[in-house]
Amino acid sequence: MKGSVPGTGSLVYDTVQLRLGQVVDHLGAFVQLRPPGGGREWEADPDSLRPLTPCEALSARVAVANHASENGLLR
Repeated sequence: MKGSVPGTGSLVYDTVQLRLGQVVDHLGAFVQLRPPGGGREWEADPDSLRPLTPCEALSARVAVANHASENGLLR
């Protein structure tokens, strides 16, 4: 996402780590990401991130919904 910093909650693809992530914070020049279904966070350079394809976005949103459902966050 050259030249732009994705907002908190955005779903992105990290082209260095080769994985999907949800933006949870911004620390200096880096973006802190977490797997959509939960898990260990990592830092990424905003220039190494790209928007998700429609298929990746659907998969990530399902993972987020499943994680919320399993943890009693959905009613």
